[in-house]
Amino acid sequence: VQLVESGGGLVQAGGSLSLSCAASGRTLSRYSLAWFRQAPGKEREFVGGISWIGATTYKDSVKGRFTISRDNAKNTLSLQMNNLKPEDTAVYYCAGHQGNLYSSASLYRSWGQGTQVTVSS
Repeated sequence: VQLVESGGGLVQAGGSLSLSCAASGRTLSRYSLAWFRQAPGKEREFVGGISWIGATTYKDSVKGRFTISRDNAKNTLSLQMNNLKPEDTAVYYCAGHQGNLYSSASLYRSWGQGTQVTVSS
């Protein structure tokens, strides 16, 4: 499956951004989907994800601020980010795995190209 992110940009601290991930090539209904991010000089980290049955999980630092949702009919994944902080600045990637949801990037075969999110203080 091919994944393409959109919606990144520059926002002030406390602001909101919504990211989307569009899939093509296969239906996402049997895929668990995740958002990862990578800041300069840091490893790629799991932000959160949604399993193929719709269960969500989040990194502790984004709980209550970020919301992940999926629309299987439209073959899309979304990430709503509220109350953004400068430490959320990173390139954000969507990833897909056919099966269970995992937080390890190495288990995902399908990746988008990434979209930059910059939060100014």
